[in-house]
Order: sequence, then structure tokens, then C-alpha cells
Amino acid sequence: MSQRRSIIFLLSMMIAPGFASGEDRRPELIAISSGAATLHAHVWRPAGTGPFPAVLINHGSGRTPDDLKRLGPYEQQSETLGPVFARHGYVCVFLFRRGVGPSTDQGENAVDAMNREFAAHGQGPGNALQMKLLEGREMDDARAAFAFLRRLPDVDAQRLAIIGHSFGGSLSVLMTEREPTLRAAVVFSTAGYSWDRSPELRARLLEAARRTAVPLFFIHAENDYSTNSGKLLDAELARLGKPHRLRIYPAVGRTADDGHDFPLNSVATWEPDVFAFLDSSMRK
Repeated sequence: MSQRRSIIFLLSMMIAPGFASGEDRRPELIAISSGAATLHAHVWRPAGTGPFPAVLINHGSGRTPDDLKRLGPYEQQSETLGPVFARHGYVCVFLFRRGVGPSTDQGENAVDAMNREFAAHGQGPGNALQMKLLEGREMDDARAAFAFLRRLPDVDAQRLAIIGHSFGGSLSVLMTEREPTLRAAVVFSTAGYSWDRSPELRARLLEAARRTAVPLFFIHAENDYSTNSGKLLDAELARLGKPHRLRIYPAVGRTADDGHDFPLNSVATWEPDVFAFLDSSMRK
């Protein structure tokens, strides 16, 4: 670990808000260095002393200013998901990548950058920027958080998984070929919006699926923008005889937005299946 990264890590642990015990547990807000950026994350912990299995959550591409007004701050996603994983005995790191939540001041978020490129230059250049972000700074940020997770003293570094949603689902699939020590990955609504619009993304995710040895669980609601990503990625893993699972749940809400946000608005629906999958990979 570099001296600068060590200093940031130590300072973050010293200045983090107090972490209560029992039912009043709240997340620690910590700092993670990723290149020139100082990102922030919530760390949610279960009761007890560990060492615990742990997960990194890769959120979506961010929210536009209009989305923030309509849906509220991105921190609510951590508040929804973090306690669920902690309740099941997992340390959970919810990273806020650049331009999102407490990391808003660290650059433009992915969705604003992509929307700007789509508006100015069209679908092709927008798709190219999406791939550049996924393979570049967003990947760097996620891997920096994964390295942080592995170093936590109450985490069992041999029992780590990633959870991804939407853009973060694509990011998680790509991470599985770079992080072979992962025990499992759960991906919600993977590329639900982009799969049918980007041949580049389709090809790259299928390539990653061919290269990974990590068990993958693909999850959609039936009314996601598209369920083709989960179906085709799962079929490719099945063809290759690799560990995999696919579950497409009934429609949630009334719109494609509702279906795409399934992991946030219907936790009780997926919770038993996800933790059965994780426990089978992480606790044996």
C-alpha cells in the first residue's frame, strides 16, 4: 500500500462517525483512494467480531439532477441494501463512485457523461464512452474498493463477493475476470437498458463470461427494460459448463423503471434466493 493511500485509510478510520452496537448499527463513512480521486463508501457490519464474509456493492451509473429531485439522494440505496447484508452476517461496502453521493465532488458521474455524449454525438460514440468508463475509471474505482474490503481486519479475505446493479452489474461481470479470488457475484438488471442498444457491450460481457471462473447469479424483474442480458449470459455459462444461475421474477410496479430498480424496491422478493446462493458459495 502506498504511503498516501495508507494515510487516507487511517484518517478515514479516525474521522468516521461512531458505529453503534446492536439494532442501532449505522454505517461508517470511510475514504478510499483511487488514483487522484478520494472516494467515499459506507461500511455496514453485522453483530459480532468476525472474521465475516463480505460483499462489495457496485451501484448503477448515478442519477441526473432531475432524477435526484424525483428519487432522492443516492445514499438511500446504501440505506436500503447495506442493512440487509449485515443482517445476514456479511460486511458490506457500498462504494460511491465518482460524481455520486458523498463522492459527488470527485468528477462527473457516469450517467451525466454518457448522456452528454449521446446528445452531442449519437448512439455509437455514446456506446464507446460507456465501454471506456467501464474498462477505465469505473473499474479502477471498484477495484480500489475491493482491495480496501479485502484488507478490513474483520473480513475473511477468502470469502468475498460482489453485488452489482444495472451499469454496476456490467461492471461486476467484467470484474469477475480480473478478480479470480471472488467466491460469487450477484448481478441485478445487468445492462437492462444498454444490452439491446450496444453491440460493443454485448460482445464484451459475453467475452468476460467465457473467461470467468466465478459463480454468477443473474437476476431481473420481468418488466426490466430487457432481460436478454441475463438470459444470454446465463446461456453462455451453461454452454461452457460454468457455475451459474438465472432468475427472472414477476413484474414489479408498473413501469420499466420500476422493474429495473427491482433490487431496491422489492428486497423481500429476492432476499431468500440471493442469500441461499451466496451462502452456498461463501460458507462452505
